[in-house]
Amino acid sequence: MPTVYEIADRFVETYASLSPVGATYMGIPGYDHLMNDSSPEAAQQMADAERAAIREMEATEPANERERVCKETFLEELRLGVEQHEAREHLRNLNILHSPVQTTRSIFDMMPQATEEHWSNIASRIERVPEALDSYAQSLRLGADQGLVVAKRQALGTAKQLETWIGSDGSEPFLTRLIAGFDESQHGGVALKERLEEAATKANAAWGEFATFLNGEYMSAAASEDGVGKERYALSARSFNGIDLDLEETYRWGWEQTRWVRSEMTKTAEQIKPGASVAEAVDLLETDPERSIEGEEAFKQWMQDLQDATIEDFDGKHFDLDPRVREIEAMIAPPGGALAMYYTGPSEDFSRPGRTWYPTGGKTTFPIWREVSIAYHEGVPGHHFQIATNLTLAEELSRYQRLMAGTSGYVEGWALYAERLMGELGYLENPDYYMGMLDAQALRSVRVVVDIGMHLGLKIPGDSDFHPGEVWNGDLAFEFMRDRVHFPADFVASEVDRYLGWPGQAISYKVGERVWLKAREAAKSRAGSDFDLKQWHNAALRLGPMGLAQMKREMG
Repeated sequence: MPTVYEIADRFVETYASLSPVGATYMGIPGYDHLMNDSSPEAAQQMADAERAAIREMEATEPANERERVCKETFLEELRLGVEQHEAREHLRNLNILHSPVQTTRSIFDMMPQATEEHWSNIASRIERVPEALDSYAQSLRLGADQGLVVAKRQALGTAKQLETWIGSDGSEPFLTRLIAGFDESQHGGVALKERLEEAATKANAAWGEFATFLNGEYMSAAASEDGVGKERYALSARSFNGIDLDLEETYRWGWEQTRWVRSEMTKTAEQIKPGASVAEAVDLLETDPERSIEGEEAFKQWMQDLQDATIEDFDGKHFDLDPRVREIEAMIAPPGGALAMYYTGPSEDFSRPGRTWYPTGGKTTFPIWREVSIAYHEGVPGHHFQIATNLTLAEELSRYQRLMAGTSGYVEGWALYAERLMGELGYLENPDYYMGMLDAQALRSVRVVVDIGMHLGLKIPGDSDFHPGEVWNGDLAFEFMRDRVHFPADFVASEVDRYLGWPGQAISYKVGERVWLKAREAAKSRAGSDFDLKQWHNAALRLGPMGLAQMKREMG
């Protein structure tokens, strides 16, 4: 009989064969020339594979504690996948941040360009963009026939992204910039260049046609209401967090967190500019030339230098870093996506490093008061340390745990915890940077309130100073965020669209951080004066990624 690890690791290969894009993200070779099939039949094939793996895993007894942890993680996550398929969520999987549309563009950011074979793979994948979109349209049309649609806001927002990629909004087409890299690399001849250009022409046409489909046919069926309701929200939130949440309690707790962070920001404003309100202190941070960096390239270099310096200072002092984790690249994100900074992990063999991606939104002046904390979130000790370290644990974790396991609550909760940790460790003593961390906390706290509030149609508390008693909607969410956090208006608008299209994900940051903090406090209580923070971090991460419910069981 196969072991727990053998079953789990075999599923990695099964998944890679059914999701070539997923294989590239994980760094599994052999699939870089293919695109995902997003048809109803392909979704059924994936669900059948998950069911078969679940049955086999259920019949297998763990040989030790590590296998027990792996088995529980594997079963919980695959069962959630099956449950979402049975709820037919794949027939309305459309949003502005992470759906089959976005992967037809973003996957090219993950692909190497160092050899002729690499560029041949890129050409093959570009050639498959039209069929990938055709298969996706089949699912969306079937969903529309069954009354399973997303809101008009998501269709419109995604169509605008497509128009940006092809340059119909006046920007340089994405594939034009990509192919310019082929000319610079000099890897391949005229025939490959012509193939790339012909493929790009057809892919751009397919992206444009899909935008027309979304703006026309799909819009006529799309929902007017943005919220998804309690039943769908609960399933989605459980998928992102790996835990059944008391949504009403979490909503009330979100309000408590917004009040706490506002109080802290008021105190910090006084340190930045005596007598200033929060808004006045933030205005100084945003407009003072001495507190900003001019130019995209200079800002990119500043981010890289900050990451490198943090790694150098942390290694052996606050964390034990594997040498492979010490490399990270700061990148400027291509235009046409959501405006939040993000991270992509290394390939399995570390030939592709971990990268932080910053969407500039066209700006060229970068106030840094907020960017320090964001860099810690996306890089070290946030996403890069957790995700890249996880990949190094081949002797302790299954391949499934290293490449596929984990929930947004676990991963994003760690990264938000990492921001707060940097304050505790003294890296945010400059009140400018501490205010930046607080503004990030405000954003994540507000997310809990508006995400649950909008999707469940909850009322704003009667004792609130913000529209008491009114029912949440997108306009109120935008106004509330503009009042409580200090990000640009275009970013806030993008965030509201994101929450409404990806229900339950936005709360995972604070919900996950809450579990990480409670686990640390429980460990401190048990160990007393013997508690060692570095050892606790190392031991906690060696358990591997998982859902928050399992994390609470494993870590107390």
